[in-house]
Amino acid sequence: MTKKPLIAIIMDEDTSKGGRFYEANKGYFNSVYAAGGVPIGIPYFKEAGEFALANCDGLMSTGARVRFADSAYIDGEQSNSPDSDRYEFESELVKKWVDADRPYLGICNGMQVLGVAYGAKMTYRLAHHLKTAINHNLKETLHNVKIVPDTHLAQMIGVPEIVTNSHHNEGFLQASDDVIFSAFAEDGAVEALEIKGKQFAIGVQWHPELLWPKSDYKDDLKTASQPIFEKFVSSCCF
Repeated sequence: MTKKPLIAIIMDEDTSKGGRFYEANKGYFNSVYAAGGVPIGIPYFKEAGEFALANCDGLMSTGARVRFADSAYIDGEQSNSPDSDRYEFESELVKKWVDADRPYLGICNGMQVLGVAYGAKMTYRLAHHLKTAINHNLKETLHNVKIVPDTHLAQMIGVPEIVTNSHHNEGFLQASDDVIFSAFAEDGAVEALEIKGKQFAIGVQWHPELLWPKSDYKDDLKTASQPIFEKFVSSCCF
């Protein structure tokens, strides 16, 4: 029997309630499993990160609302999210993982950790900078996203435009020499990024785990989800 790739998933926590519990939507695990991987949750301990580095084939980071370092933001801004011991653990693990050119998929917060690790800058108040009619910080929001041609994401999804969900207050405003912005919402919000020169180091701002294999929406939005998980898991097979 062919060995299925083992995918480490960094757990979220209930930061809005004091951070007493690890948690994660089952969609993260279901999507990886449906794509042919075996998902396992990773808590915020050094040894857990070392286990992932030594034993897992892929790394995925989930959504979250946690305080990033001030250096993650454009000049004059800082996070107003809750403190968490996740940020330091996650930043270190993601950087080691991607530096080693191992497959990484970041979702929402996971995309932001990836971009910040390679020099991109965020804002904690995206709506202020975009002055847009799109409410990005609402799970029910659906909007169009244009994929930048000749990127890994474009090759993966196969169509120039998709419809995604949205649930974030922070977002990127500045790229870096190592970061490519590979998708944008209609209002200019950065919806995906990738790291130059890496086989699979991609982050998406939307929540594909809510779109496939079981959708939280009445619309069929698997184009924005299924190819991403399938390509991620297949890239973890050696």
